[in-house]
Amino acid sequence: MQDRIRSIIESSMAVQQQAMERNVAVIEKIAKTSISCLKNGGTLFFFGNGGSAADSQHVAAEFIGRFQKERRALAAMALTTDTSVLTCLANDYSYDIVFSRQLEAYGKKGDMAFGISTSGKSPNVLKAFAAAKAMGITRVAFTGGDGGSAAIAADMSIIVPSKVTARIQEAHITIFHAICEVVEDAFVA
Repeated sequence: MQDRIRSIIESSMAVQQQAMERNVAVIEKIAKTSISCLKNGGTLFFFGNGGSAADSQHVAAEFIGRFQKERRALAAMALTTDTSVLTCLANDYSYDIVFSRQLEAYGKKGDMAFGISTSGKSPNVLKAFAAAKAMGITRVAFTGGDGGSAAIAADMSIIVPSKVTARIQEAHITIFHAICEVVEDAFVA
């Protein structure tokens, strides 16, 4: 069993190393764009399904609360948390619009929309990106594999070079933490 555990962790480390090497420049661009967005009164919106929904909540909380340092709250919102809104939209319209409709309600030009989809094919993420584009909201895709349609629809894309959902999600959260840390540094007095 210990050999299996080592293999799993070594696999995660290898994927994260590859993800960092392939994406470090775009990670920097995302961080700089996030800093500019927040300094100009914008909001960071996060959304995805399943584990990506949980990651959305996790990352939004890091910006609103604190990551590692004391600083003012930063405007961030997970579009995965309001069960009344989610179930209303899914029931009355379609699950495909649960994120786009919320962006229509809360978003504005200059905001950022972070769509998380390990396959890059989630219909509700793609519809949210279409709405964001029409509203002048910067679109950031966090995907895996070949990036799927989400990577094409986004202004900036993090594509983790793996087809294993768990490895993709592990790399996503590490990259999000790196972004949180450098963004936070820009708001510490």
